[in-house]
Amino acid sequence: MAMTQWWKAAGFGFAAWIFPEKARWSRVCSQGWAARRASAWSGLIAPDQRGQGESDRTADYSREGYLADLEAFLDHLGLGEVVLLGHSLGAINAYQFAARHPERVAALVNAKGSVALGLDGTNPFGFLLNLPYDAPTREALVEGLGPAAPYFSDRLRENADGTWRLPFHPQDMYRSEDQVHGDHWAHWTATSCPALLIRATKGTLPADQAAAMVERRPGTTFAELDADHLLYTTAPDAFATTVRNFLATL
Repeated sequence: MAMTQWWKAAGFGFAAWIFPEKARWSRVCSQGWAARRASAWSGLIAPDQRGQGESDRTADYSREGYLADLEAFLDHLGLGEVVLLGHSLGAINAYQFAARHPERVAALVNAKGSVALGLDGTNPFGFLLNLPYDAPTREALVEGLGPAAPYFSDRLRENADGTWRLPFHPQDMYRSEDQVHGDHWAHWTATSCPALLIRATKGTLPADQAAAMVERRPGTTFAELDADHLLYTTAPDAFATTVRNFLATL
């Protein structure tokens, strides 16, 4: 069973979930987690990043904001050197944090985090802006989500007043995507700690970019899973095994 931590930093609240030794990693790393550096990997800590899950919304979804959150998160828990795993946006947060604080990152697991994205100015999350954020009942929210319902229906949250909401605000996710766009090669190649790059065959990380990420960054190993963007739910066992096998080498 997970324990919950709640704290305030920069004026708004964050939630994190602390899982015991036998936690299923494939079920909890939708955005990112940190594992304490130890001879035996005894558990994991999964934060809800700003605007996600039980963490508060904010007006700032910049790169600076996300990276400051991660530093505050580790400081709050008294963690020094950790292994960071992130998926998509969370993966970019992880390797950019490592570039700034290499002494605090023992290893990286990058699940589908690109190093060059949105360079043509398009935002693939435009469809989110047409989704409802909340509804009086869970059934009404699922109906309002339409074709997007299968991607989010198992992550819906019940509010204190009995209404239901998405685990993020569509507008916040759109803004986060906008502000993560750019060329991040310098951040990815700034470190040389052990790293695992995981690509989904049906995901958004191009095969040629993934190959270059492995080639240009020393200490990087590669795995490819037959999965879509949400690879930890479409291929949970393969994802968990891949991560565990990598951690066993550290």
